[in-house]
Amino acid sequence: MPNPTALAFGFPRSKVAETDHWLVLVRPKQPTFGSLVLVCKEPVQAFSDLSPAAFADMQVAVAGIERVLKAKVAYEKINYLMLMMVDRDVHFHVLPRYEGAREHEGTSFPDTGWPAAPALGSTVALDDAAVERLAQDFAAAWAAA
Repeated sequence: MPNPTALAFGFPRSKVAETDHWLVLVRPKQPTFGSLVLVCKEPVQAFSDLSPAAFADMQVAVAGIERVLKAKVAYEKINYLMLMMVDRDVHFHVLPRYEGAREHEGTSFPDTGWPAAPALGSTVALDDAAVERLAQDFAAAWAAA
């Protein structure tokens, strides 16, 4: 059973990939193109409570994320933000960072915070169908590698 955080970010529609301990999901509100959420599947609400296996498996998830985002977004930097204020399960917001904007399906995704901290209040909101299409596109890239 997925945890409330995964459900809040659109699981299963938003699912890009899954490892033994982590879900990789498309973030419906995109501060930058390709923004994801890395959600731990363990029932923990503190980073220090992750099992050693989940910590080890995070490397697998992060390697996959960076490979897919490099190919699909051509990011210049990447930010992992642990912002567990509303969604309490252990998770990270993964934001590919770049100068300017990226275009996808006729929509522009500017990185309005570049080169400073990400501008989380400035997002492109994807509807459910767009989230699902992007998740499927990224999932195909994940599987191809």
